[in-house]
Amino acid sequence: MANFTPVSAAIGGLLIGFSAVLLMLSTGRIAGISGVFSGLLNWRSADKGWRLAFISGLVLAPVIAGLIGYGMTPPKLPGSWAVIVAAGLLVGFGSRLGGGCTSGHGICGIGRLSLRSIVATIVFMVTAVITVAVTRHALGG
Repeated sequence: MANFTPVSAAIGGLLIGFSAVLLMLSTGRIAGISGVFSGLLNWRSADKGWRLAFISGLVLAPVIAGLIGYGMTPPKLPGSWAVIVAAGLLVGFGSRLGGGCTSGHGICGIGRLSLRSIVATIVFMVTAVITVAVTRHALGG
């Protein structure tokens, strides 16, 4: 665990929690990224302003952090764009099938003590552990 940084992780977690509470209090909406993004793509949606600001913040925050000197390790991506596109489509399908994503269920849903979100987050985490075990150990990735 070379990147164990509990202070910055705690600060990041507090900021994520604060932003989720702030969004809920100001708009009554849950800070689930898949729902925010899908609402941005919906042409009939009237509330594009806060959605665009939310998604822009997700994209611009690490860019700004890099510009002011916080080093970021580039992600290790598969060699094939086909794998990246397929993975993105599977994540989108899974978010739709699960009625939300890890941020909506894991952060906001568990914070609201939603049984549905607790079960969904457990399923997400178990699936992630199995996926890592298979790709790293069984397939030698």
